[in-house]
Amino acid sequence: MARKKHPKKEIEAALQYAESKGWRIDTGGSHAWGKLYCPFNDDECRHGQYCFASIWSTPKSPSHHAQHIRRVVDHCQRLKLLH
Repeated sequence: MARKKHPKKEIEAALQYAESKGWRIDTGGSHAWGKLYCPFNDDECRHGQYCFASIWSTPKSPSHHAQHIRRVVDHCQRLKLLH
């Protein structure tokens, strides 16, 4: 089943970018719109600190939040080793 789309187009584009790199998105939760999970979830990859990210539904700046999501994906150490 396809996930629901994020209401902010900049964030939705960043989420599609993350999915293209193999990251998983779970929608729902208490305060966040959803969570973004690394496909590797490895403790050796920056001690597992960046293997997930919260996705906010109404951030103050959608473009900055989208940049943050892309940055988290791009700095994945395991993905860097594969490319």
